[in-house]
Amino acid sequence: MYYSLWSRLILHFWALEAEKDAYGDDSEPDPVKYLEKAYQQTIDATSKPNEWFGTTTACGALLHTDTNTKPAHPILYVTQLGDSQILVIRPEEREVIYKTTEQWHWFDCPRQLGSNSPDVPEKNAVMDKITIAEDDIILAMSDGVVDNLWEHEVVDNVLQSMEKWKSGSVPQVMRSDEQSTYAGGMQFVAQELVKAARTIAQDPFAESPYMERAIEEGLSIEGGKLDDISVVAAVCKKRIGR
Repeated sequence: MYYSLWSRLILHFWALEAEKDAYGDDSEPDPVKYLEKAYQQTIDATSKPNEWFGTTTACGALLHTDTNTKPAHPILYVTQLGDSQILVIRPEEREVIYKTTEQWHWFDCPRQLGSNSPDVPEKNAVMDKITIAEDDIILAMSDGVVDNLWEHEVVDNVLQSMEKWKSGSVPQVMRSDEQSTYAGGMQFVAQELVKAARTIAQDPFAESPYMERAIEEGLSIEGGKLDDISVVAAVCKKRIGR
């Protein structure tokens, strides 16, 4: 049994389906359809004689362009199944302009894709379209982040990290070359957010969103929640010369 294989294969096949469609006609993207195909391909890859078991939540953000507007606007197609989260921050306003809604069967039992789960993309995945602007920051975070940091802590951490990066106060070893400035900055943002979430997760006396939800359910749980902590950060930027 190889539990992490499910999440890796889902992401691998999902990305391949999206890339394949990007080179097709100019029709609107369909991330849920891509996820459904990825789900079926993962089932095929993990069936007999291999029989690898596992489950995974899924969330993704696909950048597209609305060519029906003048000028054209970037559109984010966000797909969600489970309790991971996509968050879109508008730095100039220091606020969240979009976030996904967690999907649970019951407390601490999220919707998932995989063995022994009734959930499937076609029926359970939710897709939203969000008009975004240049400099908006998009975060994809596992529940190990959102269970340990409140939304305002995420926003503050991200904006502070960006300010550090832009000011040049980040050690040179952590900075990328000039052509990769934005990529390097987003990597630094993701790393700092992971560190902040891990600090709370390892503190048995910390107050956390997970503890708050548990108390609402009548459970006596204190401190952070030890869990997988993953962050992908991106910033919307125009291509040079466009």
